[in-house]
Parts: sequence; structure tokens; C-alpha cells
Amino acid sequence: MNKSWPYPAVVAHRGGGKLAPENTLAAIDVGVRFGHTMIEFDVKLSQDGLPFLLHDDTLDRTSSGYGVAGELPWQTLKTFDAGGWFSGEFASEKLALLSDVAEKCRQHALFANIEIKPSPGTDRETGRAVALAAEQLWQGQPAPLLSSFSYAALEAAMAAVPALPRGLLLDEWHDDWQALTASLDCVSLHLNHRLLNAQRTAQLKAAGLRVFVYTVNDPERARELLSWGVDAICTDRIDTIGPDFA
Repeated sequence: MNKSWPYPAVVAHRGGGKLAPENTLAAIDVGVRFGHTMIEFDVKLSQDGLPFLLHDDTLDRTSSGYGVAGELPWQTLKTFDAGGWFSGEFASEKLALLSDVAEKCRQHALFANIEIKPSPGTDRETGRAVALAAEQLWQGQPAPLLSSFSYAALEAAMAAVPALPRGLLLDEWHDDWQALTASLDCVSLHLNHRLLNAQRTAQLKAAGLRVFVYTVNDPERARELLSWGVDAICTDRIDTIGPDFA
């Protein structure tokens, strides 16, 4: 795997942070409007195997649908309103396919962090399918950075498309972080920023890993993390922690 790191220091969380309905094409447009050059978003599979954007296992919180999203075919999923929950301004917004996002990235020259978010029991299937789709859809563009809390999903992604860069997501500190990232041939470790201090950051960097942190919404904390050598900060506050922040 190519261990190069072309990605910017600030990443727009779920496309548009807190300024738009998460994981939608409209959110990506908002991120672009604020000048961001990299977006993070969550991808899972429909019942018929199409990669689409959604964070939760269920549709209830961020769409007009309800129930487990992965149990429904795309023909049903695409009928739901994915913006009205946020505000009336976005009421016509629909769920987005990964292919739609790849086209947005091509149009706006955006870097992408695809978080693989399997529905329950579909970790390996989702990791493989998302990696294969990303390889095809991002041809001619900078490679998207794949990440996941699911070790099995990242392992399947690595087996399917070893050339795509990978980052393991952790919400708790694991003393075996080096073994975990090495076994997945990760280029980065993605951590809740609260887990980091200067010493831990130095350890990760000394091991040759890039350090990606989430979700940093306080500018002073962002400056502190960057001063330690953190490589990328994912933020909801895309208005106050902008692309020129670093």
C-alpha cells in the first residue's frame, strides 16, 4: 500500500458538520462553500448491496424512514426525505449513493474519508463491497482514505483492495494499537481527540502512523492538537475551524 498522505489538516465531518443534514449531497455542498477540501462521511450497504451514506443502523434519526436501513432495498431507501429533520430548507434532500459522492468529489476536487459503517452482522461484506466500489469510483482521483471501528470490515477491505489507504478508528485507548494497525497495514490511526496528549501523539508518530482525530469543535483544542503533530482534525464547526486553520 502507498503510505503517502496527501490529505489536508482539517476535514469536514459528515460533509457539512452542524450546518447541514449529515451525510447528504447538500452537506457536501455546504462544506465546499466554506472552502473545505476534504470530507468525511459514513457508508453502509442497502439490502441489495448498494453502498449509500448513513451513520446510524436505523433510519429514524436522520430521515423520514424508520427501521434498519440495511434491511431495505435502494428503491425504497431513495424515497425517504433525508433533510427535513434538520430544517425546512433541506426538506427535499434524499439519501446519497457512494457513486453520487464520488462525482461530487470529482467535481470539486475533494479528498474523501469513507468511514465504513456496517449494519449489524455485515462487517466483512460491507468492508469488501465499499473497498471495491471506492476503487472503481475514485479512478483518476486521489485515493479515498478508508476507516472503520470494525476490524473485520477493514480486514475485508484490505483483502479486496490492498492499495487503498486504511485507518483504524478507536473510541478508547488500546495499548496494542501498534499490533492492530500493523495487522491491517494502516496508514493512520483515527482517535477520539480526548484520548490524546503530547506523549501519545509522539508515540504514534514515531511508529510511522498518521494521526487523525475526531470530533474537534473548539479552536483552541484544535491548535493544541496540531501543535503536537496531529495530521488531520475532523470538525463539525466547519465555519470556525476552516480549511486555512492549520
